[in-house]
Amino acid sequence: MIRSMKVFAALLVVSLAAVAIARAADKRPNILFIIADDQSPFDFKTYNPASSLETPVLDKLAAGGMVFDGAYHMGSFSGAVCSPSRRMIMSGRTLWHLKPTGKKRRKKGRKAKQVEEPSGPNPHRYTLPAIFNKAGYATMRTCKTGNSYEGANALFTVRRDAMKRGGTDSSGSAWHADQVLDYLAGREKKKNPAPFLIYFGFSHPHDVRDGKPALLKKYGAVNHRSRQELPPANSKAPKLPINWLPAHPFHHGHPRLRDEVSVPGVWERRDEITIRNEIGRQFACSENIDIQVGRVLKKLEAMGELDNTYIFYTSDHGMAIGRHGLQGKQNLYEHTWRVPLFVKGPGIKAGSRVTGNAYLLDVLATLSDLAGIKAPADNEGTSFKPVLMGKKDKTREVLYGAYCGGTKPGMRSVKKGDWKLIKYDVMDGKVRETQLFNLKDNPHEFLSQHQDSKVTAQTGASPGAKQVNLAADPAHSAKLKEMEALLQSEMKRLDDPHRLWDQN
Repeated sequence: MIRSMKVFAALLVVSLAAVAIARAADKRPNILFIIADDQSPFDFKTYNPASSLETPVLDKLAAGGMVFDGAYHMGSFSGAVCSPSRRMIMSGRTLWHLKPTGKKRRKKGRKAKQVEEPSGPNPHRYTLPAIFNKAGYATMRTCKTGNSYEGANALFTVRRDAMKRGGTDSSGSAWHADQVLDYLAGREKKKNPAPFLIYFGFSHPHDVRDGKPALLKKYGAVNHRSRQELPPANSKAPKLPINWLPAHPFHHGHPRLRDEVSVPGVWERRDEITIRNEIGRQFACSENIDIQVGRVLKKLEAMGELDNTYIFYTSDHGMAIGRHGLQGKQNLYEHTWRVPLFVKGPGIKAGSRVTGNAYLLDVLATLSDLAGIKAPADNEGTSFKPVLMGKKDKTREVLYGAYCGGTKPGMRSVKKGDWKLIKYDVMDGKVRETQLFNLKDNPHEFLSQHQDSKVTAQTGASPGAKQVNLAADPAHSAKLKEMEALLQSEMKRLDDPHRLWDQN
């Protein structure tokens, strides 16, 4: 009898401990990570009050949480910039340390095989879904297909990916929201006590920007299809970006780059009517994303889950669409190197705004930190939880950017404080350019070409005499030398395999 009572007591202790653990797990925060495809921070009024894009849900999210003025993707070695960007999010690794994705590749005459990490199998076990699965989180993903990290994506417990870039609910952004809503309804029905990690991705506003008809009409845009004709001019179309140019002043370094010459509706044109129409299409797709995010947040509120959920909103990279005479995402100007980042959740002060200086690759470390999970050993990101909790204003002092998807070694950038350097070594040495900006004085990175009267007549901008590239200004020669040394130091530290023409 005594022995039986002891066994019973032991079992009771174990049971109570299990209940305590379950209850503790119940209190762990949920995470809703929302990511758009190709969206500049300057599309939003939060970053650009002159923007005509209406996103009331995301505006409210930003106002109710924290806005990052310095959030960046590190760069790309591919014209498909979204691929390394998303791999960095999933793995927490820096650009030049990215591991194979696990995507099946087929060579001519050979059977498709799984690409794995050369030094050991299954690098995917160190990725975002893997560590959250292991920690007992319920993980769900919906996003576009392709240009991502297949080995990691496959690890989400529930996965519903599809390419949805159409202009209807079934072929556009509403489809992705429907997948999240269906998942939440099932969770509610089953009364699942586990906290969740939902990776809520969209296929828009990436081109082809086929918006819903009513939203296209609102922004004075049409889904233009004729190479031979301009789209119709419309006074409702968004204004030209303040740093628009009819052409970039020198070659961007990637001949026949698809995003610069083949985007349907734009192609190689940078005229005012074409660019305004294309921005209208971008805004139509972006407002629809806002509507879909609102549907999901409303459902979380009805479920009583909203107050215990960290909500992140970002994009994999920015976009030019006429800015600096460029169209795509293959450049290192602020409109493209930077990303929007709004975060709301427990402990984050409403209405707060920070510099941040965070990379998208810091997301893995940050989400782990917020959930009380140890980040994987090979993670290279830095948690910005201290920034979210108001203990710091930024994660790091120096930011590095790269693009070499075209001719090598490509473009490099470094930013410290208000100063930013961009260097171009492309077209087999035929284009070698240096740009130096003080972003406090020249936030739009105006060049001398922006001061042309024909340009200012169309943009309404009035750049000051010093709002230009300062690299050739003798007054800033010491700063130029300092920034060039800093760039080379960062390239070495981050194992950049290339060197520019004037580097050791």
